[in-house]
Amino acid sequence: MDQRDAILTRLLDLHPKKIDLSLGRTEWLLAEMGHPERRLPPIIHVAGTNGKGSTLAFLRAILEAAGQRAHVYTSPHLLRFNERIRLAGTLVDDARLQKALEDCERANGQRPVTFFEITTVAAFTLFAEEPADWLLLETGLGGRYDSTNVIESPKATIITSISRDHPEFLGDTIEKIAYEKAGILKRGAPAIIGFQQHDGARDVLEREARRVGAPLSIAGEDFHIREENGRFVYEDERGLLDLPLPRLPGRHQQANAAGAIAALRAVAPHIGAEHIEAGLTRAEWPARLQLLSRGRVADLVPPGSEVWLDGGHNDDGGRVLAEAMAQFEEKNARPLVFVCGAQVTKDIRALIKHFVGLAGEVVAVPVEGEHKSWPPEEIAALACAEGMRSAAAQSVEEALAIIAQRSYAVPPRILIAGSLYLAAGVLALNGSVIE
Repeated sequence: MDQRDAILTRLLDLHPKKIDLSLGRTEWLLAEMGHPERRLPPIIHVAGTNGKGSTLAFLRAILEAAGQRAHVYTSPHLLRFNERIRLAGTLVDDARLQKALEDCERANGQRPVTFFEITTVAAFTLFAEEPADWLLLETGLGGRYDSTNVIESPKATIITSISRDHPEFLGDTIEKIAYEKAGILKRGAPAIIGFQQHDGARDVLEREARRVGAPLSIAGEDFHIREENGRFVYEDERGLLDLPLPRLPGRHQQANAAGAIAALRAVAPHIGAEHIEAGLTRAEWPARLQLLSRGRVADLVPPGSEVWLDGGHNDDGGRVLAEAMAQFEEKNARPLVFVCGAQVTKDIRALIKHFVGLAGEVVAVPVEGEHKSWPPEEIAALACAEGMRSAAAQSVEEALAIIAQRSYAVPPRILIAGSLYLAAGVLALNGSVIE
């Protein structure tokens, strides 16, 4: 274990709970660190259940196409912690990260603070030290009491699609969850409400925006998108943009791209159509319908197979993944095999149901390293109860071996999904690198 990993391990033990939503501890530590949150570049703050990271990926790609430097803060990471903190376009290096973490640990002492809280303070410290034009900031969980919400005056906010997730922290209804997400809305900061919102969530977001005085731009009302002749058409009161389809596949990514475009049209008028076009074609976001065409995973499946990796893990995530697979099927028919694993806190039944009639087989796997993982046999039984062919494997490698032994008329399309932690394990198995 290197020094960076050692300090990250120590920070995990500073609070008895992994999650304890509050702003007080973060605010106290920021004060001890000299208030770096007051020395940050203009911020676009993003909350939501699904699509936050992809929206930030589009924002970053468009801004960089325009010659702008963007800090980015996201979570969780896939392969190494450094992925959470991007300084002016480059992942933070080990030495700078270690120093920031040690400085925060020293300032905090042994006071209770969650891992996310203290690492957020470390990120803000790094962002304050490195010049940039923007900070693209993703909430960790919720919004109202998320550590990132200590910022007082974002340039803009975006709320992506909201669905049921983490009910033990955010509430057991869409309306309660939307209320928590709406906590990032601030007076005077344009608020972009993304596509694919439930009516109840949209009503809450509109009400809270009016209450705090945040100018609203609502998908489907103030800006619109459509796919036409293989192009991506975006339209708002400023006019129409005829753009290439986003590099990230799936219609849900068009919705995420639209939220990014709407935000930049509201607060960065110098961003031109040529920058947006370039950004859409350059955006990258690992483990979001990522095609694994090279590496160990590709070597383990039948020759000619497609392997798609995604971190989708809830009902709405399953819906958009199934829609994407159906879209792929229309263009190029192949048998679909769904390799699925998730933590027990996730509604695996809701995820699987979207693939009834679409996937020819479900191969269940554990999420390695997660002790609260659904047992593969239980996932397989749930799939079987839905009338789907199913099998249980004790690892992704074993699942791919099972698939390799099947006979297919044409090489299959394999989707691996159900958990970002599962996706991280697959990327590690594949020998992938995130830069």
